[in-house]
Amino acid sequence: MTKDLTVGRPEPVLWQFCLPLFGSIIFQQLYNIADSLVAGKFIGENALAAVGNSYEVTLIFIAFAFGCNIGCSVVVSRLFGAKQYNQMKSAVSTAAIASAILCAALMAIALPASPFLLRLIQTPQEILADSELYLDIYVLGLPFLFFYNISTGIFSALGDSRTPFIFLAISSTSNIAVDILFVAGFGMGVDGVAWATFLCQGVSCVLAVLVVLRRLSGFAKGEKCARFSWPLLREIATIAIPSTLQQSFISVGNIIIQGVINGFGPSVIAGYSAAVKLNNLVITSFTTLGNGISNYTAQNIGAGKLGRIKQGYRAGVKMVWTLSLPLFAAYFFAGRYLLYLFASDPNGAVIEVGMQFLRILAPFYFVISVKLVADGILRGAGLMNRFMIATFTDLILRVVLAVILAQVFGPVGIWSAWPIGWSSAFVLTQIFYRAGPWKDAAVEPETTQSESRPEHEVQKEPVV
Repeated sequence: MTKDLTVGRPEPVLWQFCLPLFGSIIFQQLYNIADSLVAGKFIGENALAAVGNSYEVTLIFIAFAFGCNIGCSVVVSRLFGAKQYNQMKSAVSTAAIASAILCAALMAIALPASPFLLRLIQTPQEILADSELYLDIYVLGLPFLFFYNISTGIFSALGDSRTPFIFLAISSTSNIAVDILFVAGFGMGVDGVAWATFLCQGVSCVLAVLVVLRRLSGFAKGEKCARFSWPLLREIATIAIPSTLQQSFISVGNIIIQGVINGFGPSVIAGYSAAVKLNNLVITSFTTLGNGISNYTAQNIGAGKLGRIKQGYRAGVKMVWTLSLPLFAAYFFAGRYLLYLFASDPNGAVIEVGMQFLRILAPFYFVISVKLVADGILRGAGLMNRFMIATFTDLILRVVLAVILAQVFGPVGIWSAWPIGWSSAFVLTQIFYRAGPWKDAAVEPETTQSESRPEHEVQKEPVV
């Protein structure tokens, strides 16, 4: 099912499109949460620390997959909005070929380099072997990660957020069951949770790719499209490279922070590992909603409807604040009960560290969520310089302050760096959004969802 995001009232259009994306990312995060949950409950505190420690390195690979996803998605969204279906299919095949080459290169580098990366972040000796084992198996599954992300980017570009939700709901639920089967049933250790993720993510990837191919076959039938296009690759790279750099530098920053945290011992590592999984569930959810707003922005720019961007921003803020309130309440007031899922001792240091982290960050979900809505619009419009400035401001402040404040206040100082970075980046994104090319565009009269643009409508040049 495809959906034209250039018609209909923006608020219901975005809710209908983004809510399945929100559900999808919850199930996506269940992969990592399930690994930590099973490791902590069925293997032990060191296993939980090993999975959490490895996770910070895997974020580098996720950054590259995310860049491929958003680069392909924004370009395909614009071409879909402009009804240039032949070019759209060329963009998909170009993104797939480039991503396959990138994935192969990353695997060739990462497999021999994993011990070095783990030592670089000062991984304690008692969890080093398990961390390396988990990371090696994860790297073997990188093709599944890349092609699944490309597929979900294409679905989103075509206005279909339900199909990836269905795939993830089934595969992530299966992952929990397979995690428990491998660890509790077969007596496997950290390798059991890693292989469970590999298997379930592989199945969802294959299914997603098959459905994408079938969906694309319905566009521009009988017309030949170029399998690879250098001009389209440049357009994709213009979005993908800054997005990858954003996520990569965030990952590097997180690795530096993880190195600081590792100096406080396994209990603090495990507490942070559990709490950061819960926090990442929220941040990744808001980021995914921002990606949906990128698709909305790109489609409307392709259709020459700049006035709808402002309507989309207001609708997006209302949407993320509606979600921020219950998430804040759950983490700030009931986070202890969520952390119990990861630790066997409800009164231990792991729980106290995790609660400390959540109570400092949760009130600022209202700030970071709006920042990510503005990010989505800037990225969808191709305004990557402004997007990168705000992102790097957040990252640099968080890393530098975490290192400095840890020396004075210990772990509390590390956690306090997050809100400062988020708030600074929020101010910048508001300035950049309000100066965007849509600032003087007239808001169009709202139309019903059933209305569509005529095929012969003349398209305006996209904003880049």
